[in-house]
This record gives sequence, C-alpha cells and structure tokens, in this order.
Amino acid sequence: MHTQSGASVLGIRETRGNITMKKALIASTALVLTAGVAAADVTISGYGRTGVIYYEDGLLTGGNNDSQIISRLRMNIDAATSTDQGVDFGARFRIQWDQNSGSRGEQAELNAGKLYITASGMTVEIGNVDTAFDSAALLYGSELGSFDRDLVRRGSFFAYNTGAYSDENRVGVAVKYAIADVNLMASYVDPDQTGALTDDEEFAISASYTWNDRLELSGAAVMDGSGIADNDVYFVGARYAVMPNARVGLNFIDADNDTAADAGRTFALYGDYTLADGMTNIEAYVANNDATGNDTDNAFGIGVNYDLGGARLGASVHRGYDERVTADMGVRFDF
Repeated sequence: MHTQSGASVLGIRETRGNITMKKALIASTALVLTAGVAAADVTISGYGRTGVIYYEDGLLTGGNNDSQIISRLRMNIDAATSTDQGVDFGARFRIQWDQNSGSRGEQAELNAGKLYITASGMTVEIGNVDTAFDSAALLYGSELGSFDRDLVRRGSFFAYNTGAYSDENRVGVAVKYAIADVNLMASYVDPDQTGALTDDEEFAISASYTWNDRLELSGAAVMDGSGIADNDVYFVGARYAVMPNARVGLNFIDADNDTAADAGRTFALYGDYTLADGMTNIEAYVANNDATGNDTDNAFGIGVNYDLGGARLGASVHRGYDERVTADMGVRFDF
C-alpha cells in the first residue's frame, strides 16, 4: 500500500511537473511569437470604389443595358522586417473583388505574391513583380474621374497581376534604384521558366526625373511585351506645372510593331486644374492614335474630382476611337 501510495504521489508530482513545463513552454512560445509580431511590420492598405459606368450601344453588356453599377474592393497585405544591418525584407499579397469580373466577380481573389529586399536605395522584387514599363511615371497621367479611366492606347505588356497567374511557373524579377530626383527601374518576366511554353521573355526599363517639383520627365521601353515576339513598345512623357494649381502633360507611345498586339502610335495631351477651393480638380485629355481599324484617330475626355478629405467624388465623359461615348460617376476612398 505504501509503495502504491508513493507511486501515486510520484505520479501526481510528475503530472504537475509536466503541466508546469507545458505552461512554461506555452509562455515562452507566446513570448517568441509576440516578439516576432512586434519586430515585423504588417499592414493592410487599398481602396474601395463604387459608381455607375455607361457605354453607348450597350458595349458593356453585349448590346443590352447601357449602364451598370460597378464596384471594386482592393486590399494589399504587406509584411516587412529589418535586419540589424539595415536590410529590409518584405512581401505582398493582394485580395481584390471586382463586380462583373469574369474571374473576381463572385468573390474576392487572392493573387500571386511577391518578395522584396531593400538596401542602400535599391529594391529587388521576385515573383509577381511591378514591371518597369507599367510602373513608368506619367504613363497613366491622363486618367480621369473616380474610376481612373481614359481611352489612350498603350500597347500590351506585363504588369503586377491582381489575380492568379495563368501559368504557375511564371516568374518575374525587378530592380528599382532611386538617387536624388532620379528613379530607375528594370524588370524581367518569364511566362514559364520551365521552358514548356513558346512565349518569349519580356524585358523592360524605365527612368523618371523630377525638377524643382515643377517639371517631370519619364521614359520607358519594353521588349517582347506580354511574351509576344517583336512586340516592342516605347514611351516618353513630360508634364509641367505652369502654375501651383495647374499642370500640362504630353505623352508619346509607340506600339506600332506589326504584331497581333500592334496598337499604333499615340500622342496624348492632358492637363488638370485645381479650383481656388482646393478641393475641386478638373482634368482632361485629347489623344491621337493611328492604328488601323479606327473609326476616328482622335479620342478625348473630361473629368472632375471633388476631395472629401479621405475620399473623393469623381465623374468623367469620354469619346473613343470607335466614335462611341462612355461616362462614369462614383466615389472612391483609400485606406
């Protein structure tokens, strides 16, 4: 009996000891995880927008309704950490829902991720990278309204992919470098690094310069854009602040390359003007494109944005190369 009683006491002590050890292990694990969260920087950013888009002759719905309510919710999930040597490591995923989208209409979609390393003014991205041509400053300077739309033709090229890849073996590498008022970038995208596809690899470069916060210059080139052989596209642009509240820009895009992605040559003159209230911004563009098949070589648009402080109301009206009118109005908020 004494032996059994001693064994029971010993068993209780061992059980209590195991519980104490488990509690200590849980506490230390929680401490490590808490320290990891404290050392890392995890943020969620993005925007939401909703409004009405109109297309003449029902082009939005295949000839049925001319107008529809269109919404988007975008959430970027960024995680970053820094080493004792001053090197930053980070990663990004994006979740996006687009009303009426064939791939993201029913529910939000998670995209392919990217990793990046930053040190001494240089950033290297791997994976679903921002590409040099798509990231060129001023390339989208003519966009209007809360939906940020225009009818300027820019050709075909890879960009940061909001949705899933069409090929799981696609890979991209991008390098960014900033010095003073100059920003340089180069990117490479292989549609399938196993070599199974016949698509070509895309190479792109871009550079931009800002002088005295008044003059902006930008240029970019992409070879074999979107993995299409000989689909080379070139861009140069400039914008000048003629007054503190008024800017004028001119872009030239050469996408005339005798491929299936041929989009001709485009000149786009654009500008914006902020009223004295500091909240109302009027913007407009006119573009000339010489691609074959145009009903007219000229497209134009005018838009307005009203700053609500944390959100903006916007509207725009455009007429395209098919001589049809499209318009939109809505609201956008960033977070």
